Amino acid sequence: MSYRKEHQFSLSKAGYTDGLGLDLYKITEKELRELWLETVQSGMHGLCFSIYEDGQSPGDIISKEQVKRRMQIIRPYTQWVRSFSCIEGNEHVPVVAKELGMKTLVGAWLGSDMELNAKEVEGLIKLAKEGYVDIAAVGNEVMYRGDLTEEQLLEYIHTVKKALPDVTVGYVDAYYEFSHRPNITNACDVILSNCYPYWEGCPIEYSLNHMQQMYGQASDAGQGKKVIITETGWPSQGEGLKGAHPSAANAMKYFIDTQVWSQKNNIEVFYFSSFDEAWKIGDEGDVGAYWGLWDKDGKLKF
Repeated sequence: MSYRKEHQFSLSKAGYTDGLGLDLYKITEKELRELWLETVQSGMHGLCFSIYEDGQSPGDIISKEQVKRRMQIIRPYTQWVRSFSCIEGNEHVPVVAKELGMKTLVGAWLGSDMELNAKEVEGLIKLAKEGYVDIAAVGNEVMYRGDLTEEQLLEYIHTVKKALPDVTVGYVDAYYEFSHRPNITNACDVILSNCYPYWEGCPIEYSLNHMQQMYGQASDAGQGKKVIITETGWPSQGEGLKGAHPSAANAMKYFIDTQVWSQKNNIEVFYFSSFDEAWKIGDEGDVGAYWGLWDKDGKLKF
């Protein structure tokens, strides 16, 4: 089975009402689960690919067989896949995606280790020249983490753009960074914006409005450049953050609202993420392990 363009999520069938999202607070849990599954099965623009299985974490070498096994699970549901690195087995992600007929947003992970950065950039350029990259992302939240200076990041972006004149090149970061850093925004062919109402403590009932504001801020910063939401999502369990509460119901509501809004407005979204990954607990607390649409064993969660 593969993604079927003609089998789109139906706004009228879902009962889309007020232009902001579905009224998901007046339906039963059973109806919510049915609508979530229908929305997943109707197809997404893109998914962030979760490469690591239980007991694995960044730094482990991942086989092409593992990548293919996990990619085949999500293939029927998405047109695009996003990867985060070009080394340690991550280079298999765009190759397998292309073998399965998908499009790719391929990232080079940049940090404070200059030797690893050089390998990442070299790997990204190599994959693109071999035809495996539709959009190249030079770094992910590097400014947010403070791993590099703005000048260092710009040098990497310009290096990739010079090597790949026919490939769309951008940089991924939180939506507000593109307002604060016009030099980086100007260097990008496309604005690759992460938008997480959850991580700003936004209650679920206001989350879609807040994401729309995030997208609008990135669009204003881009001054006419295309904006792609490269990450957004909601965890299904774990400790909450201010007014934002992880739960199965909230994760389903957020996913449905995001898909309805993005499809209605022709906005490209890479949902975060495909599978639950236990290793993320170390970075984000217990909530980090529960962002997937599929569980750690590759089963749809709801």
